[in-house]
Amino acid sequence: MHYINLDFLKQQLSALTEKYRAQQPFRFVVIDGFLKPDAAATLLEAYPATTDGVWDNTTYIDQQNKFQKTRFEKGDVFDQVFGELNSETFLDWLQQLTGIEEPLIADESLFGGGLHQSTNGAFLNVHVDYNVHPATKYYRRLNVLVYLNKNWEENYGGYLELWALTEGHNRLMTSIAPSFNRCVIFETNEISYHGHPKKLNVPDGVTRKSLATYYYTLTRPVAEQAPEHNTIFVNTEGISGQVKRFRSGLKAALERINKRK
Repeated sequence: MHYINLDFLKQQLSALTEKYRAQQPFRFVVIDGFLKPDAAATLLEAYPATTDGVWDNTTYIDQQNKFQKTRFEKGDVFDQVFGELNSETFLDWLQQLTGIEEPLIADESLFGGGLHQSTNGAFLNVHVDYNVHPATKYYRRLNVLVYLNKNWEENYGGYLELWALTEGHNRLMTSIAPSFNRCVIFETNEISYHGHPKKLNVPDGVTRKSLATYYYTLTRPVAEQAPEHNTIFVNTEGISGQVKRFRSGLKAALERINKRK
């Protein structure tokens, strides 16, 4: 593979598997050096600005200043790297890491995934993801996020938060910096609460950049099934979170009014 550091991932498979499967109440693992160093540098250099090409930056009550891009010219670097992330070779490695028994299925449409880029003031409230692909009706099982942010400072915010919100618990499991060439893999189910709810506070010219791919199976264990639903958000910030949602809702409403004009 040209982009994914597959030799490294294979060498570390046993240790990464142990870390992944040890997590509770849902499983995840953080991998630094996921991409080959030269390839990661190439992707960062090629990463398009939010003004370059077509991006979706729709504001919602629980999300704002997030840009998403899923269409790329055939053969360009992002078409190639998503091709590797959706390849049978990488899916086989994911299967070994996670122990999911059903064959994993990639989503070439990158529904909800692709390039994610967040600008100053951006946030994505804590949530569990939609559980069934709207077109294929496959069950969503895994998220793979790859970050491309050099020299990310703590005061910028934008840390990925993983939350345990089950059986009466309200606990932040971990807070992960979106550092350069870092990958986070976690299972998606009815308790895999995650997000970056704290607003970005970045200087001019700095954005939060990532690649996202999601993986599915035809079936899933009966005990893990739930009626089909969209993304479910929760407020982990109390009153300040309510105020933030209210202001974002106003922004979203104004956007939609202006689009009708």
